[in-house]
Amino acid sequence: MNNLLYIILMGAPKEGENPIMSFLPLVAIIIVFYFFMIRPQVKRQKELKNFRSALEKGDKVITTGGIYGKISDIKDDGTLLVEIDNNVRIKVDINSVVKDSADLQKK
Repeated sequence: MNNLLYIILMGAPKEGENPIMSFLPLVAIIIVFYFFMIRPQVKRQKELKNFRSALEKGDKVITTGGIYGKISDIKDDGTLLVEIDNNVRIKVDINSVVKDSADLQKK
């Protein structure tokens, strides 16, 4: 943070120096943050949204709590009935589903 403050408070550029060149390091930092932090996170969120919208009855899934199960019903209110054992079903929010258990078997 001190380095960023130093760059901002550097003062007026020297005579004959282009004022845009003094802001070039700040612009480079912003570009690096975008390509290495913001863009990949947006991509992951988009993939997760597409995954959740493509869930179907019978898919094997894993919840954020680590529960493995198979989808037995999908409700319109954004909840799923997940069968975790014979005749044992739990109701979970669709946002708690993070993975398809078939993905683990591929690796």
